[in-house]
Amino acid sequence: MYTRTAADTLASILATFPGVLLTGPRQSGKTTLARQTCPHYRYVSLEDLQNRQEATEDPRGFLRRLEAAPGVILDEVQNTPDLLSYLQGAMDERRGGPWVLTGSHQFLLTERVSQSLAGRVAVQELLPFSVAELQRRTPAPAELPDPERIATPNAPDSTWDFLVRGFYPPIHDRGHRPATWYDAYIRTYIERDLRVLANVSDLDTFLRFLKLCAGNSGQLVNASRLAADAGVSQPTAVRWLGLLRRSYLLELIEPWHQNFGKRLVKSPKLHFLDTGLLCHLLGIRSGRDLETHPLRGSIFESFVFGELWKRFLQGQNVCLRPPLYHWRDNHGLKVDLVIDGGSQGLMAVEVKSAETLASDAMRGLEKFQQLSGATRGALVWAGRETYPRSGRLVWSAWDLT
Repeated sequence: MYTRTAADTLASILATFPGVLLTGPRQSGKTTLARQTCPHYRYVSLEDLQNRQEATEDPRGFLRRLEAAPGVILDEVQNTPDLLSYLQGAMDERRGGPWVLTGSHQFLLTERVSQSLAGRVAVQELLPFSVAELQRRTPAPAELPDPERIATPNAPDSTWDFLVRGFYPPIHDRGHRPATWYDAYIRTYIERDLRVLANVSDLDTFLRFLKLCAGNSGQLVNASRLAADAGVSQPTAVRWLGLLRRSYLLELIEPWHQNFGKRLVKSPKLHFLDTGLLCHLLGIRSGRDLETHPLRGSIFESFVFGELWKRFLQGQNVCLRPPLYHWRDNHGLKVDLVIDGGSQGLMAVEVKSAETLASDAMRGLEKFQQLSGATRGALVWAGRETYPRSGRLVWSAWDLT
């Protein structure tokens, strides 16, 4: 059993809001988190056909029967989207609750919640496990790291086996074989979610598009090229990228905009949020395969991005976008990630999958700091130590969260 960092955030939300929408990808542990955090709440699964029928045919009566409970968990609420309109009245009249709503389909739920429950329900996103959660240790706070801190992280025996396995809970707490589980996960996502809920009819072409996106993880997005390679129109490619984002399979990070006196690349960068799923789509089945794979660096960068993304999400009780960007100039100099720390300033992060650092490894960091005035810079690597070097932080990937 693993403790989720989001448990404290969920409890604090329920102390101040009449309800919370707990959303995220399928199999990220939403139901488990809700039931562990609120063990005395009444649990109702809307995957159950009888519950779904009652909630659809008589929503007022369905909610009335739940009013006496000390709290209610409505699981997979995307199956009864019209129920949210009736739940609004129950919340306004303080009948029942608090209410925990779970759902896996942001593209269906977000619009419904904003229409019916705006101001009443906080939104909390739950992604698969972080490294800190898997190692059962206290995560780092959601703020910029201290360059003077020296840590000794608990690194796994094999970095590459760890990344191929990925972070979805069923693989770790139920012992599923990654290749078998990811194959079933993709099939369920495509055959059920996209066909029924997103109205994607050409599933074979979509799967080809998904694999093309995997090949571009850690790279700048070129929607026209993705569309041409997949054999679809550019508007279709843009719509499908949106579906993948709202399904929490990948994320697009925008370039950092500031007038440095030269033209910057304006394309967003694509990152998958789970390296296990990413490796499966790329046909990588073992750490040995990944260690020598030409996309190893990009996959490792997506891993680092995912850990930082979780780090910032974990401390939020509303669905705010983590302050992560990228930077690249027209001469090819780049910084993989730029963290906007607000009052703490900017932090530039370069990512290297090697365990030996070249002498010019921090060249992009130096240039970005000169142009932007960023006071902090860090190089995240696959090594086992975190230590200061030349006023910057050499940051072990295993010390991210």
